Amino acid sequence: MHKHIHKPIDQQIEKMFIEDSWRVFRIISEFVEGFEELSQINDCVTMFGSARVKEGDKNYELAREIAKQLVKANYGVITGGGPGIMEAGNRGAMETGGNSIGLNIDLPFEQKPNPYANIQIEFRYFFVRKVMFVKYAKAFVILPGGFGTMDELFESLTLIQTFRISKFPVVLVGETYWQGLINWLHDTVLNENMIGEKDLELFKITDDPEMVVKIISDFYEEK
Repeated sequence: MHKHIHKPIDQQIEKMFIEDSWRVFRIISEFVEGFEELSQINDCVTMFGSARVKEGDKNYELAREIAKQLVKANYGVITGGGPGIMEAGNRGAMETGGNSIGLNIDLPFEQKPNPYANIQIEFRYFFVRKVMFVKYAKAFVILPGGFGTMDELFESLTLIQTFRISKFPVVLVGETYWQGLINWLHDTVLNENMIGEKDLELFKITDDPEMVVKIISDFYEEK
């Protein structure tokens, strides 16, 4: 009787072990592919923002222009590879003859690869993709976006704050969009001692594409 009870449980454990083992191999293969594809690229800047904006939207056109200015300053552009601001970043980079890299994520909605990346890599796992965003970027440029954009913003600030990565420029684009968040960080989070004064210096904010490039260039000239 006990054998009949335990056998299905043992089989379930064995099945879970096999599935987890194969998952490890898939994760490793994504890391290897990403490292191999991106290890040859020159200095790049990663751009984040909403997947939902369309061509003609002010933030789409702003991202496109920022990407052009970055390429003129000899940076390639990395995005999440999808539509919206990601598309605009890749488009601006390609139109200016620079490296245009899309790190796409496999999602059931929204995230179809845009046609403007001359290097396109597909990821199944968000955390592997995030490693690539950080590892191969000299800076983050973050335009208006939703949860995913804010996730990337706060993860980058956390990694810098905790010295898990070397400090690099984090530039918020869209003063009107981000001002409420910045006010909350200052008036509530800082006021309640959840962060320090220096933590608010981990990012800059501007609406000017040329200033985005200047912030990044000045950072590396001062090092």
